[in-house]
Amino acid sequence: MNRLLSSRWTKPVGFLLCLVPILILCWRLLEFARAGGQGYDPALTADPIAYITHYTGDWTIRFLLITLSVTPFRRLFGLPKLARYRRMLGLFAFFYGSLHLMTWVWLDKFFDVREMLKDVEKRRFITMGMTAFALMAPLAITSTDRWVRRLGFERWQRLHRLIYFSALAGVIHYYWLVKSDVRLPLMYGGILAVLMLYRAMVWLKPSPRAQRAKTTSPNTAYLRD
Repeated sequence: MNRLLSSRWTKPVGFLLCLVPILILCWRLLEFARAGGQGYDPALTADPIAYITHYTGDWTIRFLLITLSVTPFRRLFGLPKLARYRRMLGLFAFFYGSLHLMTWVWLDKFFDVREMLKDVEKRRFITMGMTAFALMAPLAITSTDRWVRRLGFERWQRLHRLIYFSALAGVIHYYWLVKSDVRLPLMYGGILAVLMLYRAMVWLKPSPRAQRAKTTSPNTAYLRD
């Protein structure tokens, strides 16, 4: 598997696969337009803007969760080459998040800043969604190798832990948005909880270096003689 993941062709294929959701959306919209806006897709026909908003929002959360899944899968299944795809997946989360935001800014509010500010102030799910996007923005900006060198790896790594809070804000945004059927946001929240529980277990577990230092401390050195 690591050999496949390290192939020069695997990453371009992965890039194309990440584009599949937006290509499907474009195809559906094209078919919707050809049908004159009627009789094609009940959800799309009822409210096209809401359909696009929910679709892009779903894929934003999905890509955030997929990005967060890279580290557990890499460690649990011995797939170090998976790390090559983490940056690309994170940038696609930002890409779909940008489409989600632009649907609201352009198609819903028609760039009316006053109306947008009112929504952010009055509707808590929009406030939480804007928080999630705001936390993603610096991660996308600093995703290049140049920024890693500029910030230093440790500071860069600390900054990119904002993805945890962005994913949490995204799940809360979705939960507050839906009125009755909360199964999907709860499922996303459950996946996020599992991913964060794994990280908590790793963080709390003593590192091999600390364990070696403990076994060779003056108080226990006699046990090895």
